[in-house]
Amino acid sequence: MEKIHIKQAVIVEGKYDKIKLSNLIDAFIIETNGFGIFKDKEKLSFIKKLADERGIIILTDSDHAGFMIRGYLTSAIPKEKITNVYIPDVFGKEKRKSQASKEGKLGVEGMSKEILLEALSKADINCESIEKTDPITNYDLFELGFSGTPNAKQNKKKLLKKLELPEFLSSSSLLSCINNMMTREEFFKLTKKL
Repeated sequence: MEKIHIKQAVIVEGKYDKIKLSNLIDAFIIETNGFGIFKDKEKLSFIKKLADERGIIILTDSDHAGFMIRGYLTSAIPKEKITNVYIPDVFGKEKRKSQASKEGKLGVEGMSKEILLEALSKADINCESIEKTDPITNYDLFELGFSGTPNAKQNKKKLLKKLELPEFLSSSSLLSCINNMMTREEFFKLTKKL
């Protein structure tokens, strides 16, 4: 299946939501780590920056906790920078869990791809179907000394600073961000200046 390219950053609650969505969309996806966002000022600052630069899509679960997280983000970020996407109330249990959630509703990770794509289309998001050509890969990061080399940690820190990205980004999140921010040529030109 061809992925749908979304310019905005997509904010979800957890890693399983991110995994589910990354199979359907080509976008920069950030996890709030559930209620962890309430104490993580650095991550909130990063989400505000993304909202300012490209806009954000908030796609949290349809339970009470999901709406608390959504409310927290919408109170911190200008409304015109946010697109809210809502999933329907579907009752059941995620496959990986031994029992249903407190409210008995499926979260983003438990939704079918059809339901998720329908939710995105209802929100009138500017989506394009694209095949990403020549993305930056883990091997590129290694070749450029940003991973797997003796100075990788320092080099990655310099790159994150140059891109105005927070230190907490994993290599996979960094790759996703770079591929959504710039072309391969722009990235290699930027790294030569480091």
